[in-house]
Amino acid sequence: MSTTAHLPRRSAEEQAKVDRELTELVEQRITFNQVLGLKVQQLRPELVMRFEMRPDLVGHYHYGRLHGGVISAVLDALGGGALMVATSEKHAHESAEQVMHRFLKLGTIDLRVDFLRPGLGRYFVATAEITRLGGRVGSTQMRLHSDEGVLVATAAAAYIVS
Repeated sequence: MSTTAHLPRRSAEEQAKVDRELTELVEQRITFNQVLGLKVQQLRPELVMRFEMRPDLVGHYHYGRLHGGVISAVLDALGGGALMVATSEKHAHESAEQVMHRFLKLGTIDLRVDFLRPGLGRYFVATAEITRLGGRVGSTQMRLHSDEGVLVATAAAAYIVS
């Protein structure tokens, strides 16, 4: 049994603060995510992010397909963000300040992306599932869908979490 299981959960007010700070971190303080145009649609029960297709995200000029590097970067950002949400739940007794401090060491160890179909659409939606959250390493599986629900890419990643 976890040693944190018996500790009281943060208050609803503090939880709202955690959620606001997580969203701000993912959307604004990680400035590359601003370049990608990532917007948090939902934090729980799974992290869902969305971004609009724009001309500066095109990888193939003739077909107007999403650049593979954009796909990889979005899925990587999503996996890290999902682990942040999971970490905030794992340490639900901690304040927003304490939880946000935990993310200072978070970083990608390994990322594998499978490009399944061309990235065509007006916007894209990305979702992540936590497959493991240990004391030092967390693992995720991510998916990227087009606005029409077409699965464009999947990814699996490992992150240092402490």
